[in-house]
Amino acid sequence: MRRVVCKGGRLWLGEVTEADVAALHAVYGDPGATQHMPFAPLSLPQVAGLVDEAVRAAAAEPRRLYVLAVLEPGEPEAIGVARLRVDAEHPHSAEIGLGLRPDHWGRGMGTDLVRLLLKFGFKQLGLHRIWGARSPANLPAQLAMLTAGMVEEGILRHHVSTPWGWRDSVIHAALEDEWTDR
Repeated sequence: MRRVVCKGGRLWLGEVTEADVAALHAVYGDPGATQHMPFAPLSLPQVAGLVDEAVRAAAAEPRRLYVLAVLEPGEPEAIGVARLRVDAEHPHSAEIGLGLRPDHWGRGMGTDLVRLLLKFGFKQLGLHRIWGARSPANLPAQLAMLTAGMVEEGILRHHVSTPWGWRDSVIHAALEDEWTDR
């Protein structure tokens, strides 16, 4: 297994470990942080299950799922989570997702995180297309993806079943030959 490390100016990405469960629960267990995700806030044991799944996925060959801790240099614990899932049928394409602790919102870190995921996918994994889906109501995610250089492609109607009903998704994507490492 190749360990993932991807460093940006303000944020780093590294492999999720069992030591990250409490820090990731601050994202996945927070009602504000999960309001645009397709699930209700998760319990600590549920987050531990996600981390176990991430650790198993890291050992898979070929690796299709990257669940990475979002780190600030010099800080002792993760401030968020980033996911990149490589499409099994189209291995040059991947979907991204991310979440940050609410105490880190409003500082441009979402944009930095999207940029870091694009850099990781294009430079380290050699992907051609990276896309992400967001809730139409998630305007900070829209701003982060557009500012990071992703293009809004359209809406998938009733794309995601959530505990609150069906939700549309707005799709954003970046292509390797159009992307610039800003």
